[in-house]
Amino acid sequence: MYRKDGESYFIVDSHVHFWDGSPANQANRYGKGFIECFYDHHRTLSPAEWLWSLEKFGKYSEETLIDDLFTTGYVDKAIFQPTYLTEFYVNGFNTTEQDGAVAENNPGKFIVNGAFDPRDGEAGLDKLEALAERWDLKGVKLYTAEWKGESKGWQLSDPWSYRYLEKCEQLGIRNVHVHKGPSIDRSERGSADVADVADIDDAAGAFPNLNFVVEHVGLPRFEDFCWIATREPNVYACLAVAMPFIHTRPRYFAQVVGELLYWLGENRITFASDYAIWQPKWLVESFVDFEFPEDMQGDYGTLTTDAKKKILGLNAAQLYDLEVPAEVTAGMAGARAASATGSKVPA
Repeated sequence: MYRKDGESYFIVDSHVHFWDGSPANQANRYGKGFIECFYDHHRTLSPAEWLWSLEKFGKYSEETLIDDLFTTGYVDKAIFQPTYLTEFYVNGFNTTEQDGAVAENNPGKFIVNGAFDPRDGEAGLDKLEALAERWDLKGVKLYTAEWKGESKGWQLSDPWSYRYLEKCEQLGIRNVHVHKGPSIDRSERGSADVADVADIDDAAGAFPNLNFVVEHVGLPRFEDFCWIATREPNVYACLAVAMPFIHTRPRYFAQVVGELLYWLGENRITFASDYAIWQPKWLVESFVDFEFPEDMQGDYGTLTTDAKKKILGLNAAQLYDLEVPAEVTAGMAGARAASATGSKVPA
């Protein structure tokens, strides 16, 4: 919980990892390039006092993860978003099973999401069902740019993808997190179309009972994403990758958040550090203090405390049915009747 100026903020970090990008786990040059590209983002967009060495960044300890998120980072609940990358890493980069082990070691702190790959066909449907049963899945993370044999990616609009989304509905998996962001390195350049946001429109329209959380707000296809999200009420924006611009490009960050508020509204935006690319402590502190520059307020108005609370945690809490302490929602404008359990969050 983060508290400042008499306000309490329930923090849900909706996109975190426990990865192994170490040289020992790299299967080829693409594994090496992938983690080094992540590290370039970390090095370029982080404040100097939060920089890690490449060695630590490649493989950090569970103790470090817990400390950065929960002890110093104010996080109340974190959502693991797996990225398997088994073509690039011997044991996978960040699997559901690896995340799940950490979650079991630290009960009550994490939500474990699964994943699927429609190129796995019928066998993959059985695997998804087993994952859902094992980890009580409420969400999946999809990395459509992942390589598999000769295939360099897939799209949500593919027929087999629809089979898997139907399976998600049957299993009660209602939150579908989709990587739609900057290409990582040359491993994605041959499949740039899979990072296009158009297939979000197709899938969200076809599956109105699922929530499609677009990771990285579609950057650099941001404008296209906004036009899609405004007509598809089950599409959400996750600020992973956009958040650190609050430090290096605050006016650009203001533009991104302002446009999201205009097109989607304050109820469909979620906070994420994309840990371990960035640590949540400085992001949370910076966001609570953030205001739109005065000369931009004519377009975007002001960023209210209520909106900050929703973005930092309440919106993700709504998606995942998380209990929210009453102190967080007390006095919020337009709040639903918050029961004593705090299980409902503001509209």
